[in-house]
Amino acid sequence: MSLSETIPIGLDFGAGAIKLYARGQGIQLLSQVAFDSGRRIGRLHGLERQKRAMLVGTSQGDFYVGENAHDAGGALENMSLDRFAGAPENGALMYGAMAAHIRRHGAFDAPVYLTVGLPLEALSGEDAPATVDAVQRWIKGQHSWQVDGHDFAIEVAEARITSQPVGGLFDFLLDGEGQFAPGRREMFNQEVGIISVGMSTTELLVVRNRVPVQRFTAGSSSGVRRLLELVDGQRLYSLGELDTLLRAGRLDVSKALPIWQEEIVGRIDKQWGTAWRRFAAVLLLGGGVLLLKDSLPYRFAGKAVIPDDPVLSIARGLWKLGLFQLQKKG
Repeated sequence: MSLSETIPIGLDFGAGAIKLYARGQGIQLLSQVAFDSGRRIGRLHGLERQKRAMLVGTSQGDFYVGENAHDAGGALENMSLDRFAGAPENGALMYGAMAAHIRRHGAFDAPVYLTVGLPLEALSGEDAPATVDAVQRWIKGQHSWQVDGHDFAIEVAEARITSQPVGGLFDFLLDGEGQFAPGRREMFNQEVGIISVGMSTTELLVVRNRVPVQRFTAGSSSGVRRLLELVDGQRLYSLGELDTLLRAGRLDVSKALPIWQEEIVGRIDKQWGTAWRRFAAVLLLGGGVLLLKDSLPYRFAGKAVIPDDPVLSIARGLWKLGLFQLQKKG
């Protein structure tokens, strides 16, 4: 089978949620993982039954993933860059996201062409080629697993690795057919700035004439996780528990939000200064942008662009990039 016959998939390994996009449909699965202790609590009269987390069975063990996972077992919160090369908990998240998409939108009945988005930090420095090689070796090939006792399998014919902000760029440039959207081709030859505010990092990327500009590109640990740390100074909750409360609108961030916002703005100003004024557009991506939507866009004098879905934008752009590349190969 040639690559042109494969099914393109975009996979965004976000620290807050793993996002998967294929066939014009996307899903997100909270990046919460817990090991299965084997204990079960039955229905208790007078109490509501909590929605059960997804139980993923792999060759490396059984793990709860997604919503309520940290209530079901021992929480695993691995933030090291090594997790992208096949750490058991990261594999469980990928399999959980694959299964969730298959359940909702149907099976992948052919090998897949996977475009994976990683943080800029994982793709920077001398170790970057080794990281890319390790991720590709883990992802390419046959995969089989179970979710809640049901069997799943997939074949990854090809895996391409890029940065998460690049996914957001191609979501902006391309349409759902993998072609340049009207008026966007020429912008690929101009300067475009990308700001991605995720769970663990805030990443800045500038692309000029299809090439990244090194002096404008950087990542920092001022993501939403930093906001949650400011809220939970006594460390009473796991990161996953705080994230769940935030998404449900039950976490009071009113005092910490202005402090975190100034940290984000300070990082942008340090890296870009006023150079953003010459950019054709400034793309704002990631779940953190939803928290900053009433302030951050107005700093860029009409140049800011927020996609219709800033959370899924990166995964959707990775899928579009896969479509674009497969058409060139075809």
